[in-house]
Amino acid sequence: MEPKKTKIKGRYEKGSAPGKPKGALNKTTKSAKEAIALAAEKLGGVDRLVAWAKKDPLNERIFWGTIYPKLLPLQVSGEGGGPIKLILVGSDING
Repeated sequence: MEPKKTKIKGRYEKGSAPGKPKGALNKTTKSAKEAIALAAEKLGGVDRLVAWAKKDPLNERIFWGTIYPKLLPLQVSGEGGGPIKLILVGSDING
C-alpha cells in the first residue's frame, strides 16, 4: 500500500497565506499620496484650489468631472447591497 500524500498549499492557493488586508495601500502608494497632500498644502491648500476652480469655468468643470469623483466610492449599491431601484416620476415609460 502506498503512503498517503498530503497536498502542501502553494503560494497562490486560496487560504494559503493571509497576505495584505483588502484595501491596504502598499508603501509606495502611501508615500506618494502623503507627498501629494503635503505639496497641495504648500501650494495653498483648500483656499488655492477654490480660487483656481472659480478662476475659469473650465477649471470648475475639471474639478467636478475629474478631481471630485476620485472621492466617490467605486461601486454604488442599493439597500443591503442589492441593486439600485429607480423610480421614474412623471413618465409614461412604466405604462
